[in-house]
Amino acid sequence: MGERIRDEIRYAFPRTVPVMVGYLFLGMAYGILMHVNGFGFWWIFAISTLVYAGSLQYLGVTMLTSLVHPITALFMSLVLNARHLFYGISMLGKYSTVKERKPYLIFGLTDETFSVVCHEQVPKNLNADHVYFWITLLDQIYWVTGSVLGAIAGSFITFDTTGLDFALTALFVVIFVDQWKQKDGHGPAVLGVAATVGCLWIFGQSAFIIPSMVLIFAVLGFQYKRNGKEERT
Repeated sequence: MGERIRDEIRYAFPRTVPVMVGYLFLGMAYGILMHVNGFGFWWIFAISTLVYAGSLQYLGVTMLTSLVHPITALFMSLVLNARHLFYGISMLGKYSTVKERKPYLIFGLTDETFSVVCHEQVPKNLNADHVYFWITLLDQIYWVTGSVLGAIAGSFITFDTTGLDFALTALFVVIFVDQWKQKDGHGPAVLGVAATVGCLWIFGQSAFIIPSMVLIFAVLGFQYKRNGKEERT
């Protein structure tokens, strides 16, 4: 049992290293922002462990300090994380055989974990479900560790922290560039950028996320159906 778990972790860990580098720095930036806004160590640790949603946690700093109404906070959280509905559907096949660990895999399916797991082909000598679990758990450990380090470092910060929240945007750009280099066809990436920019121009900054995701999902769904009909023909 111990040797099998060790082999699974050895396989999972190298695949999470890029996420580890990003999450440690992003988590530290979040921890620093929380600390300079008056939140203690245990608040930072608890939110990173129980909420575990990078972009929402960054937005949460503003909502907590501005005393946003709970209903407004709920709606903003749903809008910000609406993308999980779409890429979560694509994981139904991979997670269909998972049993006792499925709730945690669903909880821990962040953007970066999804980018690692969705294309992962686990060797037959390893339990794929367990590998998915270790990838997800390791990624959360990186995030929580970074947040805790940020909370500690925050007590020594004396400079202006304006702009630290841009670290999350920087990570998304890096992931996009990496996916662009790895894939031969760039149609989905171009569609994503075009749909987002178009919806941003039409609906504005506060309401473009859901329309852009719906548009992307509709176009990709139509293309999937069309390709299926061509293959059957």
